[in-house]
Amino acid sequence: MQNKISLFMVGDALIHSPVYEDALQSDGTYDFKPMIRHIKPLSSSHDLAYYNQETILGGTELGLSSYPRFNSPQEVGDAFIDAGFNLVSLASNHTMDMDEEGVRRSVEYWKGHKDQVVYSGQWTSFGERERETATIHEINGIRYAFLSYTTWTNELETPPGKEYLNNVYSDEKAAGDIALVRDRADVIIVSMHWGVEYALIVFPEQRRIAQYLSDLGVHLIIGTHPHVVEPVEYINDHKTFVIYSLGNFLSNQAGIDKRTGLMMSVDICKTTDDDGKINISVEDPRSELVFNMSSRKGKRNFTLYPYSSLSNDIFNGYEALDDYKEIISEYCPELTWGIK
Repeated sequence: MQNKISLFMVGDALIHSPVYEDALQSDGTYDFKPMIRHIKPLSSSHDLAYYNQETILGGTELGLSSYPRFNSPQEVGDAFIDAGFNLVSLASNHTMDMDEEGVRRSVEYWKGHKDQVVYSGQWTSFGERERETATIHEINGIRYAFLSYTTWTNELETPPGKEYLNNVYSDEKAAGDIALVRDRADVIIVSMHWGVEYALIVFPEQRRIAQYLSDLGVHLIIGTHPHVVEPVEYINDHKTFVIYSLGNFLSNQAGIDKRTGLMMSVDICKTTDDDGKINISVEDPRSELVFNMSSRKGKRNFTLYPYSSLSNDIFNGYEALDDYKEIISEYCPELTWGIK
């Protein structure tokens, strides 16, 4: 007997001021849905769809802001939910940009969508953190746990005694969290905000953490933070699939490398033999590049395009993006290009 979850993944929603200014409507609200309209057919067709909400969704009442301390409209979340994204990482180096109030407003927003979205990485109390970290979710007969950590804080530390506001990684914390779910979940998925910004290579600390998590029983590791793509690979005798960095998704960062992101899909398969023994595998890894396009003047009309939809009319010389495919597939001969 086999059960299967199809999982789709994209990278960072890094909402600079030109992005939210482009989304501003005449009535004062914000609409980001047109920006991701070409991705929605992919994201909404999978059982689970993941993205990293890099910037805090504190909302307009807190005052919108951009780099270096971001605060974004909550309508960002509305657009991603509308596109079928239902697995959201919240732990990042920008979590504390708007201090405790920003986190509380963010968590309040996501709590209001708990019937649609599984999130991890920010909480409003230790009790809430423990309860939700230990929560097991189920889809298609597969029980899964989702955890999110950051190794970076931009030196914006959480107030003493309130470390639940941002889930900063340590080996000890991860071991304790995974111990809460390991015997009850079929699958453990971990989002890791790690690595070095703008580096297209994997650093030793990323590999060390990946091996450590794999040894603890994690099946899938989804990497963010570098804002550019990095390789993917199976480790630990295929027990764990690692995406070292999905790169940017929606942002206003300049440069082709920062405008080119990675979309990934995998099948998480659960096989039960006649003796009741369960085997979990992450299968059929598929990739497609995604390109963030905007008008050259005025930074308007932000639109995300799957590579398969690009042409020279949209982005002249788009074939140069093929170089990133070699980086991504360097350690993974099993990788297929093109997402179903």
